[in-house]
Amino acid sequence: MHTDPEKIARLDEYLAGTDCEAIWFARPSNFAWLTGASNVVDREARVGVAAAGYDGTLHVLTSNNEAPRFRNEVLDDVPVGTFPWYERSLGEAIAERSSTPFEADFEVPGAERVAATRLRTPLTDPDIERYRELGAETATVLEDVCRTVGRSDSEREVAARLEEGLFARGIDTPVLLVGGEERAPNYRHFPPTEAEIGGYALVSITAQRDGLHASATRTIALDPPNWLAARHEAAMQVEATAIAATKRFTEEDGTASDVFRAIQDAYAAVDHPEEWARHHQGGATGFAGREWKARPDEEAAIEAPMAYAWNPTVQGAKSEDTVLIDEGLETLTATGDWPTCEIEVDGETIVRHDLGP
Repeated sequence: MHTDPEKIARLDEYLAGTDCEAIWFARPSNFAWLTGASNVVDREARVGVAAAGYDGTLHVLTSNNEAPRFRNEVLDDVPVGTFPWYERSLGEAIAERSSTPFEADFEVPGAERVAATRLRTPLTDPDIERYRELGAETATVLEDVCRTVGRSDSEREVAARLEEGLFARGIDTPVLLVGGEERAPNYRHFPPTEAEIGGYALVSITAQRDGLHASATRTIALDPPNWLAARHEAAMQVEATAIAATKRFTEEDGTASDVFRAIQDAYAAVDHPEEWARHHQGGATGFAGREWKARPDEEAAIEAPMAYAWNPTVQGAKSEDTVLIDEGLETLTATGDWPTCEIEVDGETIVRHDLGP
């Protein structure tokens, strides 16, 4: 783990603008943002087993049974403090040891809540490099598995192959959806079941490593229904519009609601004016599956460098990738080995993933 100077500068600025002397992060997304490491043991827990504190210097606090692993395997240049696991909770240990007044991202006696989401954005250069690696590996596994899928495979069998391939690369799957011909047209989310794939499938994942999240969807067309191509084309058009609008609004100081209006107009232009209301459309991503989701009244700033994952759906069809908006546009979840389609939006050529494999 190497401390990111830009993140330390943000923390210094945050402390200077408040009356608090220290900030503590124990939620997994925030711990990973600051340290580049994981504090997760129990995946169902909202708070990890260690907290990263900053009061002008970075340090970590965890229980005595966790400390050796953090010192030896997780944090190579950060001091690790300990407390007896049997005497107090992590929150109580922070309250006892922290400089005061202080803020935390979870419930700690005497602490106010820190505005962590704003600290996490935009992305820093080290974040972007790790994001590129995550996106490429995620897309590689996703597409490799999709190319193996047969009509008689069950949704769960496909999901298991994906999970195995990603886990072998140190990648977790907080979202893993596989919907075959029977279920994909009927639901916007389709946790895998024993249903067979049949003539086509939507496979959607959000992959996570070192706190960063990459989302992507691929459509497997084996013997697809005759309506699929047109609906998929419509979904691609809406996603391309969202991406182009995001890029434009980074230059025009726009907000999430500005992109949302562009999405609504795009649905109307492809003769599906009500589809936007049937599923969320995505938004900014990074150290959460979605840092925010676009809504009619969402005023989050469209900023760069930042990753965005738009996921428009048209009944039974979906188009989704994670893109980086910086000085230009880069699709992070792309391999170059899946069929693509070029879509022109306001003079911008946006490449989207077509039916495959």
